[in-house]
Amino acid sequence: MKYISTRGNNQKLSSAEAIIKGLADDGGLFVPDSMPHVDMAFIEGLQRLSYQERAVKVLSLFLTDYTQEEIEGCVSRAYGNGKFDDDAIAPVNFLKDVSVLELWHGPTSAFKDMALQLLPQLLSTALKKTGEKNEVLILVATSGDTGKAALEGFKDVEQTKIMVFYPDNGVSRIQRLQMVTQLGSNVNVTAVKGNFDDAQSGVKAIFSDSKFNAQLNEKGISLSSANSINWGRLVPQIVYYFSTYADILNKGCIKAGDKISFVVPTGNFGDILAGYYAMSMGLPVKKLICASNTNNVLTDFLNTGVYDRNRDFFKTISPSMDILISSNLERLLYHVTGDAAKVAGWMKELAETGKYDVGAEVLSKIKEVFSADWSDDEATKGMIKKEYDMEKYIPDPHTAVAWNAFYKLDDQKNVVIVSTASPYKFNESVLTALGQDIDGKDEFQLLDELSKLNSFGIPAGLAKLKMAKISHENTVEKGEMPKSVLQFAENKKK
Repeated sequence: MKYISTRGNNQKLSSAEAIIKGLADDGGLFVPDSMPHVDMAFIEGLQRLSYQERAVKVLSLFLTDYTQEEIEGCVSRAYGNGKFDDDAIAPVNFLKDVSVLELWHGPTSAFKDMALQLLPQLLSTALKKTGEKNEVLILVATSGDTGKAALEGFKDVEQTKIMVFYPDNGVSRIQRLQMVTQLGSNVNVTAVKGNFDDAQSGVKAIFSDSKFNAQLNEKGISLSSANSINWGRLVPQIVYYFSTYADILNKGCIKAGDKISFVVPTGNFGDILAGYYAMSMGLPVKKLICASNTNNVLTDFLNTGVYDRNRDFFKTISPSMDILISSNLERLLYHVTGDAAKVAGWMKELAETGKYDVGAEVLSKIKEVFSADWSDDEATKGMIKKEYDMEKYIPDPHTAVAWNAFYKLDDQKNVVIVSTASPYKFNESVLTALGQDIDGKDEFQLLDELSKLNSFGIPAGLAKLKMAKISHENTVEKGEMPKSVLQFAENKKK
């Protein structure tokens, strides 16, 4: 299988080459040039397997230039060694009214661990396979969870460095502490004055600056990405859709071939896009429901076909979704249209005017699979309280956004809510929603308060933050990002 750009520059790369490169030369995203297909026998065969074994089966269909042994090794290192606090890795919690896919049992308590424990292993293997001599500098823009998960995954990984940019005052207190206390000889964390879109557009500009990249190359450094623009970040997420279906089959909630729906809280569109890939491969999926917060640019697009980032930006209690430019939507547009020139034109319009319209025909195709809804902060808090009162289950604010969308569905049969983070990462917002007094309490006192209400204990990685030393205190303007990248690259080469 080869990988091509969504914008059609005629590059055809192996999966290893695409994972190293991250972004295509024309600014497009890499996608497979054909879609593997599976039958129900394949899906039913996953029932008796562990998550790791399921991952090897699914990944082998896309990473065709990796050997079976290489994929098994990458998966074992990513999901083994006690890194996850649940042996199921991505367990399904069967509640009274709905099933909840819990993707936050990894080392950083967020769904990003599902991909970012595996991506460094895939990249490290790819560097060896291709004979790449350059050191790879991973650039990441984060709205909260990706940064810490990427830092944890790439720390001290041979032949790599990682630099994470996050919006100053745009992440939760716990998210910030997780990043600025990160250890590792090859890591850098820098705050950007602005919001996530400022950080993300800054990183994209660095990737597309050929002169800057040539300057780095002279120093023996190549850029790559750990954001979901990187195929190696997206492909691991396909696995848990198949794994969820197998778990629901095992539970006896459905029969083989029955369709299920997923409600996914999403900002950058990567998590829900992985579900689209799973469905395109043959997983019986009825609907993918995109749940947004007040920054509801995706909901508007999925309802109207008009993508318009020219709107107010809101800081919400679900900060990982505080995004107005959803990068992975470009991949969906390519798969729906098969027209790279058209996709390139829309992305050019977005860059120049902040807006594009895909038209009624394309929108109609998208609506066959996707629907969308959104919640403001008050509705999100109300949902946290509702689920605690009903089930004694405490969702984080992002999961609560999805839950709110679930209750608005006409058909609530065989629906899975995708839970993307532990409530402990957002204890201030969660405790406020539950009517608890938080005045004068620091984040660690809040962790303790939440643990009195929650059936899950405080994750080990968060508990350790209390004694962790702050190692990263850099803050830059968006325009200073290239300079800070160069300084980090040069300092680490000395």
